[in-house]
Amino acid sequence: MTPVATWPVWAQAVVAAALAGVAVLAAGPRAVALLSALGSRQQIREDAPARHQAKAGVPTMGGLVIVGAVVVATLIAGGWTGRTAFGLAGLLGFGAIGFLDDLRKVRRGRNLGLRARERLALQLALGLLLGGIAAATMSTSVRLPGGAGVPLGAAYALFVALWLAGFANAVNLTDGLDGLAAGLAAAAAAGLAVVAARRAAPDVTVAAAAIAGAALAFLSVNAHPARLIMGDVGSNALGGGLAALAVATGAELPMLILGGVFVAEAVSVLAQVAYFKATGGRRIFRMSPLHHHFELAGWSEPQVVRRFYAAGSVCLVLGVVAAR
Repeated sequence: MTPVATWPVWAQAVVAAALAGVAVLAAGPRAVALLSALGSRQQIREDAPARHQAKAGVPTMGGLVIVGAVVVATLIAGGWTGRTAFGLAGLLGFGAIGFLDDLRKVRRGRNLGLRARERLALQLALGLLLGGIAAATMSTSVRLPGGAGVPLGAAYALFVALWLAGFANAVNLTDGLDGLAAGLAAAAAAGLAVVAARRAAPDVTVAAAAIAGAALAFLSVNAHPARLIMGDVGSNALGGGLAALAVATGAELPMLILGGVFVAEAVSVLAQVAYFKATGGRRIFRMSPLHHHFELAGWSEPQVVRRFYAAGSVCLVLGVVAAR
């Protein structure tokens, strides 16, 4: 039988997405029972909208299922390459930081994990390491629309570190409603798979397809009302993995568009904090991240998710078109 890694790229991508999806569908219900038995239960922020208190006690750290499925599916369908290794390093490395965050929350029985500066320090340290590897083995330029590159030289490693940490945190901030981050990550990953295929990076196409399949299948246990929450281990892994694959393909700018909803969520937090400090307590939004603003405006949780999915779909199309 011909090895999967020698099949046409579209076939490898379909296999990767299917393998990852089936793995998550099979493991998801078992993870609900296992994580519940281990006491890994969601802790809710005290300042979260009142309706979120109903989520307290839902099993969390389900992102471990996503991470495992993506790694196995990618290696089976696409094999091991330098770009694959880089993408999986982002997935696993940032997922590990999220795991530490989740573990602290579970052990303390409160929504208090790593301090913000501790988490950011770990993310930047990992980002600098991966940035150094990227600079030594792939590129030191940021690719612009049209194919031109902006050489950054020694500063490229810092750029990669900021890019990886920023995107991982953007996905993490979006993970506040049932199914929101998973559905948007599936769309962004699917778009990145198309971009990578056009840029003759079949290994990245396969890895992105695996992320899309795993994230989409996770909705089977994560859609409203969620029976399993991905936790920081999942959101950080998805953000770090997608951002690293974008670096490996020179697709950082298209990824900003593909993940436009993630970017908007992060910008809403930064804008809220800056405006609050500058005005002595006034706010732009009822609450940030952005999805909470719409909740407090009267939208139901499913309404917010559906409308953000629609925005994510538009971002998918625009990102793919822009990458041409």
